[in-house]
Amino acid sequence: MRILFLGDIVGRTGRDALEKALPELKKQLRPDIVIVNGENAAHGIGITEKICQSFYEWGTNIITTGNHVWDQREILTYIDRDPALLRPHNWPEGAPGSGICLHRIADGRQILVVNLMGRTYMEPMDDPFAVMKKITDEYRLGQNVDAIFVDFHAEATSEKMAFGHYFDGKISAIIGTHTHIPSADAQIFDHGTAYQTDAGMCGDYNSVIGFEKEVPIARFTKKMSVRRMMPADGEATICGFFVQTDKKGLATNASPVVTGPRLHNVMPDF
Repeated sequence: MRILFLGDIVGRTGRDALEKALPELKKQLRPDIVIVNGENAAHGIGITEKICQSFYEWGTNIITTGNHVWDQREILTYIDRDPALLRPHNWPEGAPGSGICLHRIADGRQILVVNLMGRTYMEPMDDPFAVMKKITDEYRLGQNVDAIFVDFHAEATSEKMAFGHYFDGKISAIIGTHTHIPSADAQIFDHGTAYQTDAGMCGDYNSVIGFEKEVPIARFTKKMSVRRMMPADGEATICGFFVQTDKKGLATNASPVVTGPRLHNVMPDF
């Protein structure tokens, strides 16, 4: 199975870049499924029903999120009507929506997409390790599911790496999101799980993690917030991850995807 994942879409510039880049990426990489993290798509905070529908029209199959999932209040009533829009599955009991989606691709194979959130330097959540353990007890690679993909939305690199190694061989790919900076550690672990600590964002990298520079700089230097942070509006760079799995659901090839200005471009050759 060929899986394309694109990191946090930040604001209109990220959305415009996705609309422009996705058709060519699909033509070049021939993914069986496209997964996109959309938690910063609406003015940098949250996502809306309209944006979700645009993503689907452009070729996205599943949308993951993170700690900003509820920032646009309409999502509270929309998410239960859209099984392809995920929120972290380890959100405390009672939250609307779900963090897992079993998706059937064109040839009948099935991939389980899971959205989880870390707890280190983040809001209190249920234990993502325990939650994922229950999922892998039910869904087993090469037996009742052909692939498992996890978007692990977390701050701490150590928590992400520990999670990756803990589930090595039980999950096809574990890709981190949230920090908006692509890490340089894309790899396949010893037992066949593809991994990258953070896929990076799809947004303007002439910024502070996708936002206009002045406000975050003032916060750090003067401890003042003069106005709300706004997404930077320069040309965006698309950042993500591409993985190919075998019949057992384990990764055989894996690579970052980077296309656009400012960053060194990387395109998979498999």
